[in-house]
Amino acid sequence: MDFFPCINTVSFRKGGCVKLLIFVVVLSAALLAGCVTGGQIRSGIHQDMTKQQVVAALGRPDGVRTSGNYEALEYANRLISGWSWDRADYYVILKDGVVTSYGPGQVRQEGPKTLVLVPVR
Repeated sequence: MDFFPCINTVSFRKGGCVKLLIFVVVLSAALLAGCVTGGQIRSGIHQDMTKQQVVAALGRPDGVRTSGNYEALEYANRLISGWSWDRADYYVILKDGVVTSYGPGQVRQEGPKTLVLVPVR
């Protein structure tokens, strides 16, 4: 029984399996590109974490915004899932150095010295 019928010189000369081989190579490259994990936000952030714990888990933030006792750590253009097209700005809101909210979205000022996270999805 021939498990690889396309891998013989006759099939390649006739061009019967070249299209299949090209399709498999392109499909494999596309699947690998979709699995990129660099800069991905990993679950593990939770309320009541300290700023030091967040930075240890997610790395140094791309931006920081403060208002009164509130601080917003921005992680820009990060992967939210494992798919390369699922990117968003991810924020961690801290009050007095402790996480109060986190996730993809936008940070807005609510009141004179309060920051809130508005989810995008």
